[in-house]
Amino acid sequence: MSTAILTGPPAPGSSLDGDLRSLGFDVKAASGADETGALLAAVPAGERVALVDPRFVGHVHALRLALTDPRFPAAAAPGALTAQSGARPALARALTAAGASGADDLTGTLADALDADGVAVHRPQLGTLVATVPADAEARHEARAAVDAVDDEAVRLRSAVKAHDGFFTTFFISPYSRYIARWCARRGLTPNQVTTASLLTALIAAGFAATGTRGGYVAAGVLLLVSFVLDCTDGQLARYALKYSTMGAWLDATFDRAKEYAFYAGLALGAARNGDDVWALALGSMILMTCRHVVDFSFNEANHDATANTSPTAALSDRLDSRGWTVWARRMIILPIGERWAMIAVLTAVTNPRIVFWALIIGCAFGACYTTAGRVLRSLTRKAKRTDRAARALADLADSGPLAGIVARVLARTGPRVPGVVLAAVATGALLATVLARPFGDRQIVIIAVFYVVLSGAAVARPLKGALDWLVPPLFRAAEYTTVLVLAARSDSAHALPAAFGLVAAVAYHHYDTVYRIRGGTGAPPAWLVRVTGGHEGRTLLVTVLAALLADRGDDFTLALTALAVAVALVVLVESIRFWVSSGAPAVHDEGETA
Repeated sequence: MSTAILTGPPAPGSSLDGDLRSLGFDVKAASGADETGALLAAVPAGERVALVDPRFVGHVHALRLALTDPRFPAAAAPGALTAQSGARPALARALTAAGASGADDLTGTLADALDADGVAVHRPQLGTLVATVPADAEARHEARAAVDAVDDEAVRLRSAVKAHDGFFTTFFISPYSRYIARWCARRGLTPNQVTTASLLTALIAAGFAATGTRGGYVAAGVLLLVSFVLDCTDGQLARYALKYSTMGAWLDATFDRAKEYAFYAGLALGAARNGDDVWALALGSMILMTCRHVVDFSFNEANHDATANTSPTAALSDRLDSRGWTVWARRMIILPIGERWAMIAVLTAVTNPRIVFWALIIGCAFGACYTTAGRVLRSLTRKAKRTDRAARALADLADSGPLAGIVARVLARTGPRVPGVVLAAVATGALLATVLARPFGDRQIVIIAVFYVVLSGAAVARPLKGALDWLVPPLFRAAEYTTVLVLAARSDSAHALPAAFGLVAAVAYHHYDTVYRIRGGTGAPPAWLVRVTGGHEGRTLLVTVLAALLADRGDDFTLALTALAVAVALVVLVESIRFWVSSGAPAVHDEGETA
C-alpha cells in the first residue's frame, strides 16, 4: 500500500479520505509543511507517496490519474502530487524550501519545484473531470456541483479507448470491449492475463487453421476475431485501471506479431494438408508486414526530436485529418491491424489460405507504398535538423554486426561522403538482383554478399542524419529477409521454406524487440547480442555461404536453416525475457500500432 499525506486538517464532510483509501493509499494527516516533511521521512524509501491538499474537491478518477499511474516518476493535478522512489529525494528538498516560504498552494509549489529540479512531472489531461482547490465556501459548493454534473465512470470508460485507432476497431470492437475491460477490472484480472488469453486463443485458432478442413477454417476465423477483441481489451484494461507494467510492455509489444505469424504458419500447414504449398506466400506476407513496420519505426525515430519539422506534405496531411471521412479513409487504406485481422478471419472462413495470403500481400504492399511515399515526400520537402539521438536510434535499428562494424571503423574518416541511404540501396539492389538472377548455390551470390557486407558497413560509417537515411534499416531488413526467402524457395531441399519462415520469424522478433527497447528509453539491446547473432550482414552472408556449400547435399540446407533459426531464437528470447522482466526495465505500456 502507498501512503497519502493530507497537508492540513481534513475539511468537514469531505470524502477525500475515503477516496484515497479506495485507491490503495494509507492516509495520514499533517498540520502543515513541517509535519508533512516528518511524515514523508517516515515513509519507506521505496514506496510511492502522495501529498494532497485537504481542501481538494474533484472526481475519484482525477485522483486516480494523478496519483496512481506507475509510468511516471512524479505526477500532479490541482491539489494533488505524487512521487515514486526515484523522485522522493527531490520532493524532500522541495518540501524543505516550501516550508520556509510558507506557500499556500503547497502541492502546486512542490510540483513546480520538482520540475525546476529536473524531475519531469506528468500532468494528466483531465478533460471534463474536476480537480480543484476551492478558495471559499461558495467556490467549494460550485466545485461539488460540477463534480455531480459529470459521470466520472463514463469518462473512465471513454478514456480506456485509444484516441487514434482504426475504423474496424473503433466502430466494431471498442463499443463493447471497454465493458469487457471493466468487467475484468472488477474481478481483479490484470492486463497481462488478458494478453496471455489473447495469445492462447490465437494459437488455438492457428491449430484449427492447420487442420485444413472447412470447419477448421471457420473456427479459426471466429477465434482470431475473439483473440483480437481480447487484444483490444488488454490495453483498455490497462488504461481503465492504470495497470501498466514492465512485463505488460513486453507482452503487448511482441504478442501481436507472435499471434499473426503463428496464424500464417497454421494456414500454411492447413494448405499443405490439401496439397497446396503456400509457405513462400506466408513468408512473403511476414516480410512485407515487418518491413512496413520498420519504415514506420525508422521514420518516427528519425524525426522524433527534429527541429524545423514542417513540410508542405505534412501541412496537407493535417488538412486531410481535419475532415472526418478522410481520417477514416486514410486509416483504412493502410490496412491497420483491426482491418487486417478482420480480413484474415473472414477470408480464412470462406476461402482458402492461398487467397488469404494473396489478399494480404496486395493489401500490405499497397499500404506500404502509400505510407512510404508519403514519408519520402515529407523528408524531401522539409528542412529539418536531425539530432545525434535520432542518428543513434537509426544505427541501432540497422542492426549492423561485427563485419559491418569493421568496415565502418575503417571508412569513418577516410571513406567517400556518400549518403548512407544510397549505399544501402545499392547494396540491397545488387544483392537481391543477383539472388534472383543466379541459380541456387551459385558462388557469385557469395561474392555479391561480401560486397553487400562492405557497402552496408560503409552506409553506417557516418551518422545517419540525411533526409532519407531513415530508409537504411528497412532496406537492410528487405535484403536479409528476401535473400532467405529466395534461397529457400530455389532450394531443392525438402521443407526449406518452413525452416526459412522460422529463421525470419526469430530475426524479426529481435528487430521488434530492438524497436520497443528504444521506445522505452533504454536504448538498443546489448552489443554482445548483436555480435553473437551476427548482425544483418553477417546472417545474410552466412545463409549465402550455406546455400553454396550445401546446394547438392539433400536436406542439409534445411537442417542448417533450422539450426540457425533455433540458435537465434534461443539467444534473443532469453535476453529479451531477462530484460523485460528485470526491475531496470521501464514501466510502460505500448499503445499499439494502428498498422
